[in-house]
Amino acid sequence: MIALAAAAALSFAGNCVGSLCGVNELSPFLAKLHQAGSRPVNILQIGDSHTAGDTITGAWRDILQQKYGSAGRGILPPGRPFNGYITQGATVSMSPDWQIAGDFGSAWSSPSPPLGISAYSLTTRTDGASMSIAADPNQAFNRFVVCAIMRPGGGKLQMRAGVNSITFDLSSPTERPECRTLRLSSLVTSADVIASDGQVTMTSWATFHDGGSGVTLSNLGVVGSQLVHWARTDDAVLTEELRTYKPDLIVIAFGTNEGFSPRVSDFEFEATLRTQIGRVRRIAGNVPILLLGAPDALSRRAEMRANASNGPSPNCGTPMAVAAPPRENVVTSIMNRLRDTMGLSSDTPAQPDPAPVAPPPPAVVNSGTTRGPLFPPAGLKAVRDMQRRVAASLNVAFWDWEAAMGGRCTADRWVHMDPPMMRGDYVHYTSAGGREIARRLENDIEKAGGR
Repeated sequence: MIALAAAAALSFAGNCVGSLCGVNELSPFLAKLHQAGSRPVNILQIGDSHTAGDTITGAWRDILQQKYGSAGRGILPPGRPFNGYITQGATVSMSPDWQIAGDFGSAWSSPSPPLGISAYSLTTRTDGASMSIAADPNQAFNRFVVCAIMRPGGGKLQMRAGVNSITFDLSSPTERPECRTLRLSSLVTSADVIASDGQVTMTSWATFHDGGSGVTLSNLGVVGSQLVHWARTDDAVLTEELRTYKPDLIVIAFGTNEGFSPRVSDFEFEATLRTQIGRVRRIAGNVPILLLGAPDALSRRAEMRANASNGPSPNCGTPMAVAAPPRENVVTSIMNRLRDTMGLSSDTPAQPDPAPVAPPPPAVVNSGTTRGPLFPPAGLKAVRDMQRRVAASLNVAFWDWEAAMGGRCTADRWVHMDPPMMRGDYVHYTSAGGREIARRLENDIEKAGGR
C-alpha cells in the first residue's frame, strides 16, 4: 500500500503538452480521433454553465466537425429543461405538459425522479405531452435514441423520425432505466416523441449519424451547479445511458462555482472529486477522462477574498506573496497515520523554512475601477490546485484552463479586449472568447496526438 500511495503522489512531470498534462491517459481517445475520418468519435462533456451555455463546447464542436465531419448532434437533456436553454446545431421545442427535475436549483427536490447523464429528467403531467428536435442540415442523423424510466403502470412514447416510428412501452413490473433506439435507412433532420397511456419520465435523448465518419460533442451542463450536485444522479440510469451512448472521451468541467462558494473545504472537495471520478470510471469502464481545471475568473466581493485556506487573494496587479508549502492531501494524510500506528516513520520529511524570495513584478492589468478592486477568489486557486493533484494521482488527463488563458487575472484583460472575450461579470465568455478557449484546448489536444 505504501508503494501505491507513493505512486499516486507522482506529478505530471514530462507528460505535458502546452497546458494539457497526463496526455498519455488520452492515448486511446487520440488514436480514435486519428481515425475519425473513417469512424465516428463520441465526446461527452458534463459541467456547469460553461458547458450548459455551449459557447465553448459549441465552438469546439465546430472545430472538430470542420476537421473530421459531423456524426450528429449527440446527447441532449430532454426537452427544454431551463429558461434560456441553448442548443447550437439543433432547435428543441416541447409542450407545456412536462414537469422538470434537475440536480440543482429550483429543479431539485428530494425525493427526485431518477436523473441520468444530463442531470435532468422530464415527466409528463398529461397524455399527449410532446417534444421535438429539428437538427441543422450538417447535424442530420440516422439514429434516434430516447432514454426513459420503465415502471409499473408506465405509459408509452411514440418515437418518430422522418417517416419512421416505433412505440416505446414503458410499463414494467419493476422500475428501471431503459434506452430505445430508432435506426433509419436514410438521414433525417427532425424527430419527436408523444406520450400516451400513462406517466412517462425521460432522462435524455440523442441523435447520431452512424456508418460514416466525424465527431459528436455532447454538452450536458447545469447552470450554477457543482460536481457535488452531479453526484445526485442515479447509478442505474448512468449505467444504461453510458452503455447505450458509448462515449470515447468524458470531459469533466466543474470548478467555477466551487471556487465562488462561501467557503471552500479542501478535504470535502477532494473527497467529492475522487469519489465522482472513481464513480465515472466504475460505470463507464476504461473510457479516458479529461478534467478541465477551473478557469481564471474575478470578483469584487470581499467575502471571496479569503474563502479558502490559501487566502487572502491579492488584488489583480498586486505582487503575489510567496506561496506556503502545499497542505498534505487526503491520501498522504491517511498513509502517514497508518505508518504512525505501525511504528514507521512518515515519508513526508520535515522541511526547512523556505528562504525569502523576492515577489515577482506586478502584472500589467486594468484593475482600477470605481467599484472596487478585482481579484480571483481564493477558492478558485484552491479548487484548481486540488484538481491538478487529484488528476495526477488518479492518472486522469488535466487541462490547466487558467494557464491556457494566460494566467492569474487574465479575465480582466479579456473583458476589455476588442472584441470582448469575456462578459462584464468576469466569469462567462462571449462568443469570441468561447471560440478562443476552444481553439486553445483543441490545439493542445492536437499537439498531444502528434507526439
